[in-house]
Amino acid sequence: MNIRQATINDAAAICNILNYYIENSTISLDITSISEDKSRQRINDIINSGHLLYIGEIDGNVIGFYCTYDWNNRSACKSTVEESIFLDKDEIGKGYGTQLFEHLLKHINRSKTHVLIATIVISNESSIRLHERFGFKQVSHIKEIGRKFNQWQDIGHWQLILKQ
Repeated sequence: MNIRQATINDAAAICNILNYYIENSTISLDITSISEDKSRQRINDIINSGHLLYIGEIDGNVIGFYCTYDWNNRSACKSTVEESIFLDKDEIGKGYGTQLFEHLLKHINRSKTHVLIATIVISNESSIRLHERFGFKQVSHIKEIGRKFNQWQDIGHWQLILKQ
């Protein structure tokens, strides 16, 4: 898999990956699909903020991505960053999530980032396993935080304190 920085031209591919999970699962608690315009805006926002947005591709086809973003807008929390990793539904279980995670950890600015946070829907066992494999520890469990597909959904926060 080739891993490269995302560009505006990746908006459609990112939409396709995200919208599958929005429409068909509880992995994302979003209910409304995102448009390419919204995806382009998110890409711009992440890039302009100085955070990471990388694409994983095979033979020129986007099969996943990861991004980082502010966890909290309070100035005392600037050294805490949230991350998300998404794979195309047909590419899960092939080791690509691990490769993207390794790339993220290699490229995160450790002089500016002390803590990585992941917000995970509790039913997303594969994401929990992936994060725990990289040393993340569960630090919260919030019950019935959102309702999707007529069921209450719980989320948890997983945390990794980075060594500088």
